Amino acid sequence: MISFLDLKKINEPYEAAFQEKLKTVLDNGWYILGNELATFEKAFAKYCKTDYCIGVGNGFDALVLIFKGYIQLGKLQKGDEVIVPANTYIASILAILQADLIPVLIEPRLETYNINPDLIQEKITIKTKAILAVHLYGQLAEMDKIKEIASQNNLLIVEDAAQSHGAISTLKPNTYTLKSAVAYSFYPGKNLGALGDGGAITTNDPELAKVLFSLRNYGSEKKYYNDYIGVNSRLDELQAAFLNLKLANLNIDNDKRRVIAKRYLAEIKNDKIVLPVWDFSTNHVFHLFVVRTSNRVDLQEYLSQNNIQTVIHYPVAPHKQKALLDFNNLFFPVTEKIHNEVLSLPISPVLTESEVSFVIEVLNKY
Repeated sequence: MISFLDLKKINEPYEAAFQEKLKTVLDNGWYILGNELATFEKAFAKYCKTDYCIGVGNGFDALVLIFKGYIQLGKLQKGDEVIVPANTYIASILAILQADLIPVLIEPRLETYNINPDLIQEKITIKTKAILAVHLYGQLAEMDKIKEIASQNNLLIVEDAAQSHGAISTLKPNTYTLKSAVAYSFYPGKNLGALGDGGAITTNDPELAKVLFSLRNYGSEKKYYNDYIGVNSRLDELQAAFLNLKLANLNIDNDKRRVIAKRYLAEIKNDKIVLPVWDFSTNHVFHLFVVRTSNRVDLQEYLSQNNIQTVIHYPVAPHKQKALLDFNNLFFPVTEKIHNEVLSLPISPVLTESEVSFVIEVLNKY
């Protein structure tokens, strides 16, 4: 069986270094908010070309804390509206709700699966205060257009980069990049994955960073003195140490994913399968390689019978989930089409050339 994602194989090269780091952390006897976290935060901020990185418990907390940080700074108020793609993992929408904000869902482009900027302006009201741009499957959203809309309407920009570690925009920096905040997840299956939960926020905004460093730690900058109603969401020393080891190879791993994606795009030739759209720039790190087909159940079963494991990301659109009952009456035909048709093929840095060739061969025979 060709595994969809073999985490054991991905982490095997680091095993000795992980053991060494474990011993270091044990010998230090310091497990929370120590030198390992500070080292990773500095390294990841440098990697992302930002001034600040705040390590938190997971990617969901990263999003929630950004919104709560802006509320503390008076840049958002409870009840404000946040533009968000309808086609996303539900965590993007739940984070807005957890911060007592109102999600306003926007259809994606069918070609890229990311939010369609052309539909944003018509949904902006006097209550709209922010746009949450999600870089789904590893591909950057159309940030040039989103930044233009945000600038014209004086909106905050928050980015959900849970699936896009290392995707690089060719856009020239502008004043809006200085005031944005980006949320990352280090869930084990991500391009930069921990051995447990983990997350981070990057920003160039010193005011926001200062608040976030406190919010993640019970709202406390100085122990036992609490400035805000915060939470307990801290990236622990051990996960920070592991992530720092893997960060050095992130660009290499992303390049391997792109090589596989290029082969899939060039060599899969089957009219029953719709391939993703990519311009071959560095704006995609292929956390997932997602195809569409009108009979997904049949294709998935066919691949399984040929020993190829696939995953559906995601089978139910967020607005159709029981958890979001108030959204169930909404109709997003493009989003629903995507959720009914998408299937994710194996793609990872440890997938061999022969395995890729086999996947292509089997798909072309379908």
